[in-house]
Amino acid sequence: MANHGVMTKRVYHFEEGSAAMKRLLGGKGANLAEMTSLGLPIPPGFTITTEACNAYYAGGGKMPDGLFEEVREALKRIEEKKNQRFGDGQNPLLVSVRSGSVLSMPGMMDTILNLGLNDETVLGLAAQSGNERFAFDSYRRFLQMFGNVVLNIPSAQFEKLLDRMKEQLGVRYDQEVPADSLKTLVEQFKSLIRSETGEDFPQDVYRQLYLAIEAVFRSWNNPRAKVYRKAYSIPDDLGTAVNVQSMVFGNLGEDSGTGVLFTRNPSTGEKVLYGEYLTNAQGEDVVAGVRTPKAISELARELPGVYARLQELAGRLEKHYRDMQDIEFTVEKENLYLLQTRNGKRTAQASVKIAVDLMEEGIITREEAVARIEPGHLDQLLHRSIDDSQNLQVIAEGLPASPGAATGRIVFDADTAEQWAKDGEKVILVSPETTPEDIHGVIAAEGVLTSRGGMTSHAAVVARGMGKPCVCGCEALQIDVSARKMSVGQLTLIEGDAVSIDGSTGRVILGTVTLKDPVITPELSKLLEVADSIRHLKVYTNADTPEDAAKARAFGAEGIGLCRTEHMFMSADRLPVVQAMIMADDDEGRRAALDQILPMQQGDFEGIFAAMDGLTVTIRLLDPPLHEFLPDLEELAEKLGTLGPDADAGEKAGIEAMIRKVRSLHEANPMLGLRGCRLGILFPEIYEMQVRAIFQAALNCMRKGIVVKPDIMVPLVGHPKELAPMKEMIDRLAADILGGELDKCPYHVGTMIEVPRAALVAGQIAEIADFFSFGTNDLTQMTFGYSRDDAEGKFLNHYLERNILEANPFQVLDEDGVGQLIRLAVERGKEQKPGLKTGICGEHGGEKQSIFFCHRTGLDYVSCSPFRVPFARIAAAQAALADTSRQTTA
Repeated sequence: MANHGVMTKRVYHFEEGSAAMKRLLGGKGANLAEMTSLGLPIPPGFTITTEACNAYYAGGGKMPDGLFEEVREALKRIEEKKNQRFGDGQNPLLVSVRSGSVLSMPGMMDTILNLGLNDETVLGLAAQSGNERFAFDSYRRFLQMFGNVVLNIPSAQFEKLLDRMKEQLGVRYDQEVPADSLKTLVEQFKSLIRSETGEDFPQDVYRQLYLAIEAVFRSWNNPRAKVYRKAYSIPDDLGTAVNVQSMVFGNLGEDSGTGVLFTRNPSTGEKVLYGEYLTNAQGEDVVAGVRTPKAISELARELPGVYARLQELAGRLEKHYRDMQDIEFTVEKENLYLLQTRNGKRTAQASVKIAVDLMEEGIITREEAVARIEPGHLDQLLHRSIDDSQNLQVIAEGLPASPGAATGRIVFDADTAEQWAKDGEKVILVSPETTPEDIHGVIAAEGVLTSRGGMTSHAAVVARGMGKPCVCGCEALQIDVSARKMSVGQLTLIEGDAVSIDGSTGRVILGTVTLKDPVITPELSKLLEVADSIRHLKVYTNADTPEDAAKARAFGAEGIGLCRTEHMFMSADRLPVVQAMIMADDDEGRRAALDQILPMQQGDFEGIFAAMDGLTVTIRLLDPPLHEFLPDLEELAEKLGTLGPDADAGEKAGIEAMIRKVRSLHEANPMLGLRGCRLGILFPEIYEMQVRAIFQAALNCMRKGIVVKPDIMVPLVGHPKELAPMKEMIDRLAADILGGELDKCPYHVGTMIEVPRAALVAGQIAEIADFFSFGTNDLTQMTFGYSRDDAEGKFLNHYLERNILEANPFQVLDEDGVGQLIRLAVERGKEQKPGLKTGICGEHGGEKQSIFFCHRTGLDYVSCSPFRVPFARIAAAQAALADTSRQTTA
């Protein structure tokens, strides 16, 4: 609409745009414009901007004033280029109408092909092409897409009519349906539209276009698009562009077709053309999973000239965009057209290999190679795989569509997958094929198994993007969704039965299997070395056992940032001793239990020191909410109730005494009760035992030539007077036990900052502490006043859905609140003690945004679980690169 006489441009022909206009033209429109400027074979068209979409929503879901007049004007230029007329009965112009979001959302929004067909133009198309079957095949496709996308008629209703027609004809594939039957089907489709909407299908082609553009705008807010945006943190206010493009036809016969091509293998990263195509097919056929497509390599045999041209254009596009490309193409009578290119979705393995290969080929820099890796991809790369040493009952094989392995109970629809997953079940989503509407089920499932579709089907693309294992096109499976069962040969499985899938080989295995841990590939190792040369933050690990410590070191951990000693007592053989220590009535009884625990602790520490030889090991002294170690009160009462009148009096008295003790130790809020340093102050012998175990283990290891660097962390300190006696005790025992070896054991004493008061008085605490480790899990609970278990189970999801919170604060560090306390504590602590070492050891230590915050705040390290160490190394490097970028921009 005019504004002070100035018209904002809302429609751009492809030749008017460029890749730099992605925010305005959407990813698809910007790339079509860029490819047009490169002189590639692109059918002419134009893009309606994302701003027009936002104006549509701002106007309450109404087409912006004057926009459709601009669209009609733009259409005239396409008519001139194609020498065709929109709506003409002799020489009709047909167009596709596609969405195009700024950020890639494969399959999430809607497409309409063959728009411009009606009862008159279909005859013109038949005469123009000399192929009546093709014309009516295009018409029935258009009616189904228009009916579904614009008129909201479930696509399955059209499919049912098509399936019934094929059954009557005794044919299997759509392309086997003859022209006369397609004419009948067209009439059936129009009748279906009339019965479902109460109105006739619009014969006015401009009305068709108007409604289609509105439908694409609306598709920005369809349920699956919303779910996808939430899953990938895509802003809701970006809007979608609309691309209107002249049609080219892949369903004109065996010398025509449609396909999807990746310039490198998106599963492995191998530098080879990878993709699929179908002859005599159109548009969505390849990704819809209706027919199993052919590998792109077969095109070299069927249409060698087209394949050679495709190779050449794929190479040009990859060099131009400096990344692996995902290209959609159509072949019309052996003429090749490109319909889209975009940076291809890829698995983690491929992501790393492609980045390293492009770096070594000189196409991108070392810094770009690191910056391009999504840290989340590293979670995917460190996929577990099936341990083939076990006895596996392979019941079927499909296409290995997305790597990794998963095991779980089968479910047959997305809603069930989501519900069962919420209930704590691990599920495998099994379906003939998935559609974009199934996105919530794919998110919830451990993996996806389909009987139809290829390597570029919806299930494959979405699963790869999420790092979920996926096996597609497993045609041996007979899936009956309504009966909630699937069969393979004589074997029938019902919903809830267990299967396992191997997305790296395509195997489907009966029952649950043992999965083995991943390894670092040579490409990832090389990339991590580059990242290490860039990052400033050190990356430590959270490890409580020698095995976890060794694993983390193999993944590149530079020390242990958190060894939780209470986790060492949860085993069946140790728990009774700890319970005896807690429930002892006097010092003597408590010390007797501690004497049994000390050698266990010492052995643990010796194993960890040996695994981390030469690296810092931060040991947190005991911090148990006591209820976690106490016998269950209900079980004790039940046991007492089962004792008969002839029961042993001593046994009965013992249980009664235990019940009294458990009740006396009961706390209204154990998380805020007798734990952390409070336990050490009330019962100093407990912490003394642990410190003895640490230094005796250190002494034994040092005598074996192991370099020991213990950092002893006192938990839950909120006042400097809590830390002072603990440090005094630690220093005294270190001197007693190490004696003349004291100088060879550079230990430090610090605290975990997890109480807001500790952050506020950090300067005072730093007078005593050598280091601060921020326990962000508890600091978040105490700052928000949320019990994590209660919040996540009761109201946190509601808060996220209503955008009261942008992210779960237990997953992504709350910078405004918790982050402010951390910044304050670092600042005040280092004012008092400039050499104070600071880091975080909560779960946020392995999350990208939180790692960026730690870099900006000037922390020395982050600590995370062993398998997230490679992730943190990459994220820390990206944080340094982002910081450099900001400084350069400034």
